[in-house]
Amino acid sequence: MDSSSSTQEQYVTEVTENYETICWGCGLRVLLPSCASAFKCGWCGAITDQNKKKRDQRCIRWRVVRDRCFVSVVLVFIFFVIFGGVWAVYPVVFSISILCGVFHSIVTAALSIATVSFFSFSAFRCAGAPPNVVWGSYPAVGKGDLENYTFCHYCSKPKSPRAHHCRSCRKCILDMDHHCPFIGNCVGAANHRSFVGFLISAVLSTIYVSIMSVYAGSHLWPPLKYSLRHIDGIGLAVLLWQQLSYIYEGKTYLSHLSPQADNEEEKKDCQNLVRFFGVQYSVTRFLPNFRVTRKRHTK
Repeated sequence: MDSSSSTQEQYVTEVTENYETICWGCGLRVLLPSCASAFKCGWCGAITDQNKKKRDQRCIRWRVVRDRCFVSVVLVFIFFVIFGGVWAVYPVVFSISILCGVFHSIVTAALSIATVSFFSFSAFRCAGAPPNVVWGSYPAVGKGDLENYTFCHYCSKPKSPRAHHCRSCRKCILDMDHHCPFIGNCVGAANHRSFVGFLISAVLSTIYVSIMSVYAGSHLWPPLKYSLRHIDGIGLAVLLWQQLSYIYEGKTYLSHLSPQADNEEEKKDCQNLVRFFGVQYSVTRFLPNFRVTRKRHTK
């Protein structure tokens, strides 16, 4: 009798009841085991994770204030370097040679316009909005239309596999690299090129300002031979190198941190840089082609 009751208890504990739920992507009913907290719809391909919940957003206002303060400080510093350099260096340069003064004026204007323009495009332009898709209704959603899409609980709409929700910007960003407080914006598909252009122009401007400061200082104060102004550009140069490395590998910063990056095929190629900066395809054949590929694990 005891043995039969023990086997019956063991049988009862092993039974798992199925339950019915609705896919948020197409609205079809899905029968799942009770232990399944995440599932993928067999019709539309949407992924549902029932354990993922909305996080607390009490610190968002402080992030917005922080970003605006950083943007204001960066803008003030940029214009201070431009106008301060013009006021301090121009009299010295023009007193040496008119040709040198004209050359300095052209280079200063080009670097100033490039830096301010790229910064404005990076900071005040949308970083990249995910495409709008039809969802929620079975007749309208076709088979595989929402493949690997997830539901964003903050935006209350579908989120593509290439998108990531930024709580500071309070929206989903396509191909999001990171949120930069110095531009008060995310770096995504729409402004990534402008952000890299801003880094390049800022590094070049820093190098040029350092050279002209030493050049002007050597005429005003002959004993002065060194300048520490170039140290300001070290951080920008490191960030620029990191961005170019990720572009060369065909990644973003977030995809580099993703645990799924090891299962995807990686192509390290100079053509990634060419495609990123929008150069014509005919130029790519003159560039070296080095590729490091990994096996892709198919599911």
